[in-house]
Amino acid sequence: MGVRKLPRPFEFHWGKGWVTEEASVTTPHHEPTIQLLEYESGKKAIRFCGYSLRGQMGRYPLILGEEDLGALAKQVQKSPKLHKLLTKLVG
Repeated sequence: MGVRKLPRPFEFHWGKGWVTEEASVTTPHHEPTIQLLEYESGKKAIRFCGYSLRGQMGRYPLILGEEDLGALAKQVQKSPKLHKLLTKLVG
């Protein structure tokens, strides 16, 4: 699993802020990742993304094999704010 410094800035044309938490798992092909984005306005969002094995963010949808769900779930549990938001998603 890649180690990326947190927090780190992000910027979209509709706002900017910080990636404050991140959960990821390394697979043979890429690194599926879930990130907590905290905007300067105070709003929070979740980004589902992936990184190449060389550490570059991919411009493709997050694809996660069933066999990797457990490992990613363990990483999410280490990120309390991200875990709280994802719990809202799945109930």
